[in-house]
Amino acid sequence: MFHLLDIIGTMAFAMSGALTAMSKKLDPFGVFIIAFVTAVGGGTLRDIMIGRTPVGWMLDLKYVYVISIGFVLAILFRKKFDRLRTSLFLFDTIGLGVFTLIGLEKGINIGLHPVICIALGTMTACFGGVIRDILCTEIPVIFRREIYATICILGGIVFFLLRRLNLDNDILYLTTSIVIISVRLMAVKFKWYLPTLEHK
Repeated sequence: MFHLLDIIGTMAFAMSGALTAMSKKLDPFGVFIIAFVTAVGGGTLRDIMIGRTPVGWMLDLKYVYVISIGFVLAILFRKKFDRLRTSLFLFDTIGLGVFTLIGLEKGINIGLHPVICIALGTMTACFGGVIRDILCTEIPVIFRREIYATICILGGIVFFLLRRLNLDNDILYLTTSIVIISVRLMAVKFKWYLPTLEHK
């Protein structure tokens, strides 16, 4: 289940990046680069911080293949995505749920404190999107009013609470990712926002 979610998340973020780049009318090379950094940006930063080098995608060509497939699918079916923003949102949300889990698991594997594991999960899920948005001259979603990184933190808390119940890992991963994705969808549907701070 963990490896399947990893592949799903990588492809989802790659397609999210590709769709964002196409909305900015970049050339094919630019679209591929944005797709690539969106998919691996957060994981790369995480691996560097925990001293895991070379970083994951450099050791396994599976990620390059999955990103390439996501890139091609986004281009081939871009006209099918009648609502580009909706498609982008859905892929981004799936990636958010999956990559939070991956970051949590990496932290657990090296014996980090749960709080640090949650920080790694949030970073893994969010920072690919931060790089994507910066390269596409957008204010990163994580810094806007939308509930984004907060959902990853909530997912991490749910993960560790459920882990105390000694659930099967597949059920644990699936439940946590569903919680993150569901809360993200509800936050947008019901317009849940964090308050903004203004300096006057």
